[in-house]
Amino acid sequence: MLLNQHYLFTPGPTPIPERVKLAMNQPMIGHRSQAFAHLLEEVSTRLMPIFGSKEPVLLLTGSGTSALETAAANIIEEGDHVVVIVTGAFGDRFASICEAFGANVHRLTIEWGKICTPDQLEDFLKKLDVKIKAVFATYCETSTGVLNPIQQLGEVTKRLTNSLFIVDGVSCIGAVPVDMESWHIDILVSGSQKALMLPPGLAFIAVNAKAKNTIRTCQTKRFYLDLNRYLSSYEKEKSTPFTPAVSLIAGALEVCYMIEEEGFNQVIERHQLLKKMIREGLKAIELPLLVSDAQGSPTVTAVKPASGTANMIKKILQDNYSITIAGGQKQLKGEIFRIGHMGYCTPFDILKVLNGLEMALHKLDGRNVFGKAIKAAEEVWSQHV
Repeated sequence: MLLNQHYLFTPGPTPIPERVKLAMNQPMIGHRSQAFAHLLEEVSTRLMPIFGSKEPVLLLTGSGTSALETAAANIIEEGDHVVVIVTGAFGDRFASICEAFGANVHRLTIEWGKICTPDQLEDFLKKLDVKIKAVFATYCETSTGVLNPIQQLGEVTKRLTNSLFIVDGVSCIGAVPVDMESWHIDILVSGSQKALMLPPGLAFIAVNAKAKNTIRTCQTKRFYLDLNRYLSSYEKEKSTPFTPAVSLIAGALEVCYMIEEEGFNQVIERHQLLKKMIREGLKAIELPLLVSDAQGSPTVTAVKPASGTANMIKKILQDNYSITIAGGQKQLKGEIFRIGHMGYCTPFDILKVLNGLEMALHKLDGRNVFGKAIKAAEEVWSQHV
């Protein structure tokens, strides 16, 4: 085996394109310089179509979870009633963050591996007899690989409550369609290390005028995560209130260029192709999927193999073929493994991980599945070309 050959298929962090690495390796510039102001403005505005936003996207130095906390900290006041849709570990995290800020959290808990349907949200909201300030939802639930119907959930939220609709798009923005205005999304957050092809360290937050009004009047104490500071700094000086991750922002501009060159619609189509290839390949070697095709995400796929084998398959891939995939979280720990296929990922990469899985299954139980997953995926790809 060649030394230093590692193949990353986790749902974050994800592989970084060479040209993005080069962009991040440019000479450092001052974060209070005109050069940085120009860089920040370019990135913030070029991200707008990717976020489906009418406003420039705000950039914070922090993880995806910092983006979730920022969304909560800037709209929740002690005692507010909020609804959090929980379809997995990250919906649960959103609920915990809201509770940390003193909200009365009404959890709409869905079976892990299933989406939240518009009817489920409608029924849940109709049973509540309190004024709801916000509904929190997860677009792609990374822990299970479901893609929630955010457009329909936003319509229900708007029609029944007219409250803020706040969406975690950490593991899918940059790979899926979104339109904040027509989908009634008021705050949409994401992180750098997923479909946006960057290292961890940047949080992205898109807010509309309605959200800005709430942020402006929110009395909750916060400092570093106070979006009023970021909005003011950007509007006045095209700057950030605190020292930003300058190199990551330079990389983000290169990512924007790459997405524009490919065409955002083509990026979305590519992720749909990757989804279909990986799922058909897994079916061909009889590895059961946690989520149905209709509800599955184009960025991450969860697999539920025979009991007790998930971690074994994961270990074989790592130890023998330098292929890194992710395990399950919380109640799914040891029960599933997850394959990320987002951002800097091509159909050839899908063939690579499927090849590794064929080899791993043979090592595990002697099954001769050589070529089956590859063939199924290639057939999908050939129909697409």
